[in-house]
Amino acid sequence: MGSISARVPDDLEEELQTFIDQERLDTSTAIRKLLSEGLEEWRTEQALERLERGEVTFSKAAELAGVDTWELARLARERDITWGGDDHLESDLDDL
Repeated sequence: MGSISARVPDDLEEELQTFIDQERLDTSTAIRKLLSEGLEEWRTEQALERLERGEVTFSKAAELAGVDTWELARLARERDITWGGDDHLESDLDDL
């Protein structure tokens, strides 16, 4: 496992400490949890943006986001993203 070091502003450090106290975690576990959740959100946003631009199929976007197709459909609906283009329909059907 790698090690990462970072300097953070005092207010962010205080907020992190509040999170650590409320979640009853040690510092390393808390930082890993927050980093993992942040990267998960980032992956999902990237996948949805690529889907919206028509760069990837619906199935590929779900794979990139690391979620199943039902979850991606829910997220796309929340953001009013339409993905039903004819050019990707056959590929999506093949992936299912």
